[in-house]
Amino acid sequence: MPSTEPNTVEDTQLGLTDEEINLLRYHQAQAGSNSSRAASRASSQGRLLLDGHSLAALSRHLDRLMHQIQQRIEYLSEQSSVVTMQQYDHAGNLVDNADAEIARFQAIIAQIDELELDFDRIAHIRDIVRDYRQRVENLERELENSSSSRREHHHSHRHSHSHRQEGGSSGRRHRH
Repeated sequence: MPSTEPNTVEDTQLGLTDEEINLLRYHQAQAGSNSSRAASRASSQGRLLLDGHSLAALSRHLDRLMHQIQQRIEYLSEQSSVVTMQQYDHAGNLVDNADAEIARFQAIIAQIDELELDFDRIAHIRDIVRDYRQRVENLERELENSSSSRREHHHSHRHSHSHRQEGGSSGRRHRH
């Protein structure tokens, strides 16, 4: 009997670290505000809904998020260049200012490092989501293609199977 609940997979079974699972749950909830009740319910239960529409929405959300992070990394990289140039220009004259700029530079580098980690984690999550999305789409296509030809294939398989058994046994009988 077909299940009325959509197929889901536990997010702990996706090969993610604990931090990545937390990120997935958070961003699934973010993407879930525009998705179905089933996707929201799955997210709240720590599961990933294996539905093409939900996976596509989550994938788009993660792509947008990665783009935003990439823009932030670029901005902070530009800022670190500015800080470096300011540091270089003022180092000889303003020791106190130089210390503040170094601290600012280190804070920016720490932010970049953290954003790059988040970027890598989200990229990993996105790749897994894309893989599941592709699998679901392939399975849906296979189900659509096989539903119309299932009876023919089943009947011809039985027929050819019974002939092979008869032919095989008669071949053994005549060998001596």
